[in-house]
Amino acid sequence: MRELNLDQLRTLVAIADLGTFSAAARALHLAQPTVSLHISELESRLAASLVVRGGKSVQPTAAGAVLVERARRLLRDADDAVDAVKRHVEGRVGRVRLGTSTGVVVHLLPRVLKAMEHAHPGIDVEVSILGSAETMERLSQGTLDVGLVATPQPSQRGLAMTHWRSDPMMAFVPQRWQAPKRITPQWLASRPLIFNDATTHMYRLTMEWFAGAGFTPRARIELNFTEAMKSLVAAGYGAAVLPLEHNGELAVQHGMQVLPLKPALTRHTAVVHRPLATVDGATRKLLETLVQFRQA
Repeated sequence: MRELNLDQLRTLVAIADLGTFSAAARALHLAQPTVSLHISELESRLAASLVVRGGKSVQPTAAGAVLVERARRLLRDADDAVDAVKRHVEGRVGRVRLGTSTGVVVHLLPRVLKAMEHAHPGIDVEVSILGSAETMERLSQGTLDVGLVATPQPSQRGLAMTHWRSDPMMAFVPQRWQAPKRITPQWLASRPLIFNDATTHMYRLTMEWFAGAGFTPRARIELNFTEAMKSLVAAGYGAAVLPLEHNGELAVQHGMQVLPLKPALTRHTAVVHRPLATVDGATRKLLETLVQFRQA
């Protein structure tokens, strides 16, 4: 026996509810011969009479009543399945895997996630704290959906990259240090330093800034957690060169001075993802939310 047809089951339920073939045809926007065909095909497949024809009203037989009861459940489940897929495609529900750096996590990502929770409460954003190179690798492997990476990055086939932010790099200096109003490579190179580790884009960006003035300083310590680096600065352990991602940091806070660099240095960040035509609705909603926090 072939599988039951949901359209035919829907027709049977409509006849049971409305009492006539003609009323069911109107409700389902079908021709009456099509309604009759649905019932006759069901009866043929099940080898059972499903409705009692004749008189002003059509009634289900005992076998028909059993099938109507089960059909209601099947149709409800089918409608729920269609709605679930529709909500997923439209981005009302789903899960997005996002890779980003610690600096973005501390200051920017909470605002992004708050906006997502408010506008799209059915979407779960799963965050992985990664360097830019690893984020790019995992995007190409398909284990991430969206990445926030420092640029420039080598372009990769199958990935779209869009500028997101340009944040000024600043010198985070212990408050007790006597520092000039603008921090030069010459002045900073002779002080104790706290760097990101050598595998990161931030390290390369910082070292290129020093190298432009002829310096190759070594750090007292290397670590990749921005807030831990700032805590060490506040404790007087050394100075760090980090992006200014929160304007409140311009003030002296927690034992730190935040001072501009001379020459100026900027960290650029991009949003990376698969082409829009291939992403699901949840990923599209996250990308739309990230646009709200874009900075020239």
